[in-house]
Amino acid sequence: MLRWVLTLLLNSVSLIIVSRIFDSFYIEGFGTAILASFILSILNLLVRPVLIVLTLPLTALTFGLFLFVINAITLMITQGLIGENFIIDGFGTAIIAAIILALLNLVLNWLIRDRITK
Repeated sequence: MLRWVLTLLLNSVSLIIVSRIFDSFYIEGFGTAILASFILSILNLLVRPVLIVLTLPLTALTFGLFLFVINAITLMITQGLIGENFIIDGFGTAIIAAIILALLNLVLNWLIRDRITK
């Protein structure tokens, strides 16, 4: 449970960072970022596996790079559910944001896990 909460917080920080990088990626505040992280975690649990199975040939053909498109789709669904407090202006922005979010989450998780295990 603690790991899940920590992951939500780290995802929220990543969303805030991405919103500071791009003008076309807007998130109102940290509360909205936490809500978006929560919705993303639910979508990653329920919707993402279905999308992965449906697009498995394309994902294999692109050596897994199509997973960024799937992540962008879940981001777009999240912004659709949250409304005007979370806005992504276009699917291209969502793909780039998905790539940067993946990298940021990788780095943040690596930094935090390194600190916790010491």
